[in-house]
Amino acid sequence: MTRSALLNIDTQCSFFHRHYWQETEFPAFQQALNELIRGCEALQVPVVDIFHVDGDDVFTLESGFVTPMPFLTHRPAVAFHKHVHNAFTDTGLDRWLRGRDINHLIIAGIRTEQCCETTARVASDLGYKVTFVSEATLTFPMTWQGVTLDAQTLRHRTETVLQGRFASILTVAQTLEQLA
Repeated sequence: MTRSALLNIDTQCSFFHRHYWQETEFPAFQQALNELIRGCEALQVPVVDIFHVDGDDVFTLESGFVTPMPFLTHRPAVAFHKHVHNAFTDTGLDRWLRGRDINHLIIAGIRTEQCCETTARVASDLGYKVTFVSEATLTFPMTWQGVTLDAQTLRHRTETVLQGRFASILTVAQTLEQLA
């Protein structure tokens, strides 16, 4: 039997204070994530909040910004603080999941190609079945060597490298249908 949990990764106020923050895709992200959370709660799938904490000003606990974004009104089953890109290293998440016999993870949150993707890869390597709900992830354009990748391109790249290797890429509706 598959037991699932939703990992809501880094949906925290810290990002409002980063130079790369953009509102462009934020409304669609909010809607998709809220729909996914509500659907999981209705199906009694635990929602686990993960917050990134490090020494970077707005990501320190002392900053007061390592808190859920205001649109989030759910009560998580548990919350963990991570200090690296994935949600497993030194957090206790794996122990918590295995203690509840959870073997399927649904990934959503902020920085599609960083913390969400890295968590999906590690989860797969640890033996979890992974569903990556990219429409319920958010990212921002990135530039390297004079080439800028927009959020849509980064999302597509993440879907391409995860699909069939580390995760199944599903929409919110498809995820909730499979859970039901």
